[in-house]
Amino acid sequence: MKSFYEDKIVLVTGGSGSIGREIVKKLVGLNPKAIRVLDNNETALFDLEQELKSDKIRTLIGDIRDKDRLKRAFEDVDIIFHAAALKHVPLCEYNPFDAVKTNVMGTQNVMDAALDKNVEKVILVSTDKAVNPINVMGATKLLAERLTISANYYRGNKRTVFSCVRFGNVLNSRGSVVPLFKKQIKDGGPVTITNPKMSRFIMHIPDAAKLILKAGYLAEGEEIFILKMPAVNIVDLAEVMVEDLAPKNGFKAEDIKIKIIGKRIGEKMYEELMTEDEALCAVESAKLFILNSKIDTDSCEAIEYNSDTVEKLSKDEIRMIIKDIIS
Repeated sequence: MKSFYEDKIVLVTGGSGSIGREIVKKLVGLNPKAIRVLDNNETALFDLEQELKSDKIRTLIGDIRDKDRLKRAFEDVDIIFHAAALKHVPLCEYNPFDAVKTNVMGTQNVMDAALDKNVEKVILVSTDKAVNPINVMGATKLLAERLTISANYYRGNKRTVFSCVRFGNVLNSRGSVVPLFKKQIKDGGPVTITNPKMSRFIMHIPDAAKLILKAGYLAEGEEIFILKMPAVNIVDLAEVMVEDLAPKNGFKAEDIKIKIIGKRIGEKMYEELMTEDEALCAVESAKLFILNSKIDTDSCEAIEYNSDTVEKLSKDEIRMIIKDIIS
């Protein structure tokens, strides 16, 4: 994989976000010619520069809603990882037009600009919420996926190939439950759970970034790479964090109450990483499922893959996974 990225110019949209910055960090070790980090968060870009101090990094202020900015940023770029998005379900429910402007129209701008500049590969970073969506965020990411895959048919004689990577929750990313639970425990509780039966797929940020880079290496166009992830019951995750963090914050575990507050607007009880129809064209490897419409579905068996039906991690297994990020 290192030889693939070596001496290439790679651009990451949303490059100062939780996933984007980890992609950038891992790219530094793969010796590309340059890493362009595009984001509209000036402070986060500055912080990333100060943290990495790499002469490979070029920080670009810009927004994916601005196609002219993208065309200038994409000059001579070989590979684009498109991670910029509005990602929080309730915020997208209350700001649906902005979710469309960023997640749909912004993605179209990325595809158009990539074609205009003859980029080699574009990889969209997507989410489990694009599968059978019941909320605005999921619907916009589903459309972003469809735009990305269908761009392979729209490109004409351009060399650009378009693929997607889809995965569930990334532990300790901004706005996720782990930092929320940590703060609630530090404040003495309560720890808020929307529903005790809710389950989620989880993955460490570095693992997600590593597999995104692998997908970039493997992509030939039209694939949706689905990263295999362990699943947890959210109430088990909360209880483990209370047991481990309460004493570190001057409390007993029994002092921190878990409060059921009910599902938030647009929230699912469990996560799906592929639909039944998609499962018919899935190829399985050790760490990935790869969906591709070119696969002969008559010879494939359906795979059921969601956080409700897969075996959940035990509390001890959860403790092992999160020990580094809650220490």
